[in-house]
Parts: sequence; C-alpha cells; structure tokens
Amino acid sequence: MWILEIYQSKQGEGLWTGKYSIFIRTLGCALRCRYCDSPYAQQDRTENDENNENDGVGANLSAEEIVGRVLLLELPHVVITGGEPMQSPEIVELTRILKDFDYQITIETSGIVDAPVLCDLMSISPKLSNSTPLRIDTNTERTRTHEQNRSKPEIVQSLILRYNYQLKFVVDTPNDLDEIEEYLTQFRGVVAERVLLMPQAVDVKTMTDKATWIVPFCEQHGYRYCPRMQIIWYGNKRRT
Repeated sequence: MWILEIYQSKQGEGLWTGKYSIFIRTLGCALRCRYCDSPYAQQDRTENDENNENDGVGANLSAEEIVGRVLLLELPHVVITGGEPMQSPEIVELTRILKDFDYQITIETSGIVDAPVLCDLMSISPKLSNSTPLRIDTNTERTRTHEQNRSKPEIVQSLILRYNYQLKFVVDTPNDLDEIEEYLTQFRGVVAERVLLMPQAVDVKTMTDKATWIVPFCEQHGYRYCPRMQIIWYGNKRRT
C-alpha cells in the first residue's frame, strides 16, 4: 500500500473537529479536483515508476508496517485519507489490524469506491460539478476522466446505510447550493445534521466571506457549517 506520509495533528474538518489524530495519507486518486488540497497525493506510484509526479517520497508498506509506525505516535484516533484511500485493496486489512489495537478510525473518501472496511466515521465528500478541472478545452482527457468518475451515488448510498457517516460538500459559489439540494434527492436515510457544507478556501478571509451566505443556508435546511479549522490554526500548510 503506497503511503505518502504518516503524521499527527488535529482534525480540522467535520463532526470530529479538534480531535488529536494520526493521519495516514495514501497515494493515488482517480479524480483531479481543481481545488484539491493535497494534489501531491493524486498520482499513483509503482515500484518501477521513476517519473512519478509526487511531491515527497512514498513508501510501499504492508498493513502491519503501517500499524507499526502508527503505534509509535500514541494517539487513539486514526484518519485514513489521501488521495483516495478506498481504492487501495489493502485498506480492508489495515482497518482490521487497527481495530485489533482498538483505534478509532475515520476514513476520508470521495465516495467513488466501496470496500468492506472497518471504521467509526465514514467521511464522504461527494464531488460536485465545481470540482471539474478548469481547462480552455473542456474535452481534455483529464476532464473527461474526472467527469466519468466523480459521481457514484449508488456507492454513496451504500456507505450511508452501512456506516456512521458525514456528507461533506465543498462549496465555492451560491450556485453550488442548488446542486447540493438536487444531489441529496437521490438518497434515502440522509440526516440533515450529517450534511456539512465547507467553503472552498485556502485563507481565513475567503472562508469568512463565504460563511456569510453558507451559514444562513445551513440554518435554513438543518445542515452544519463546516469551516476548515486547520487553516485558522496553522495556515494553508501541508501535514496539518
């Protein structure tokens, strides 16, 4: 399982904001969101890939090796993120071993891959049309691939029914609010307070400005406003 980094920080987003956690960041993702906050983790890496575009040195570790490194950090909560961690077949074994050591587990996923993992919180971030890469030629291969893969409602529905979950949407403009409402009509069993709206921002001012219209919408519909607290705490930095 290709791992880019393992580090500790505070969870900055979602229902468990503020929880001191160990973050396991996997490599590889089928999507290319234009606002991705970890583009260095997008590109897959293989043993023979000498021209990979990752920023940093990845390590191909077994589930046991990953857990061995996690144990050294002595925190009870683990966040498995990416990239897209659910696309790694080894994630099932990793979560099983982590549970053997009584870890509380969050998995951060875009909801495009399903797997029988063990976790305490499935953090699903469905990708809206605002995630599509911006290109002059909208028929580029990258854009087409992203559009083909970004929405898998049948997988999101399955995850919602099987796990303790949160649905976290990245909101860029007011037009995204209508798209979220339409998107949610596809599902059964969604609890409004588990729908989180997070402003697309990499600085405090932009996040605060967008909150002026996101917060009232959340209050009207029973959703939660989800600031990116790591930006407030640390700035827009890696490993936070």
